[in-house]
Amino acid sequence: QLQASGGGLVQAGGSLRLSCAASGRAFSNRNMAWFRQAPGKEREFVAAVSWRGDRPYYADSAKDRFTISRDTAKNTVYLQMNSLKSEDTAVYYCAADRLSYRTTLRDVADEYDYWGQGTQVTVSS
Repeated sequence: QLQASGGGLVQAGGSLRLSCAASGRAFSNRNMAWFRQAPGKEREFVAAVSWRGDRPYYADSAKDRFTISRDTAKNTVYLQMNSLKSEDTAVYYCAADRLSYRTTLRDVADEYDYWGQGTQVTVSS
């Protein structure tokens, strides 16, 4: 129901735009987030956006380089990633908050119950 795309191989300093398209049900009333998981590491929070599309929240590693946004009409969430570094290499997952209309953005994976299949991002140095 969540389909992530847009990953690929990019050189350090480059950019990628990830997309997460929802199908089968609408997530317009859910906060949405991106997480990532590098080989041998735990899944970590990257960014979240409220169900209204405002108040983006970023992990320190993503601040000033990544931008999360959503297009409710298209039922799609985006993650624009600029100035990519080798340490950004990971599988990126989009996720929907398990609660509707939550007023706070969460950075813990357990607070999200719908997950996309992941898209690989590889940054070469």
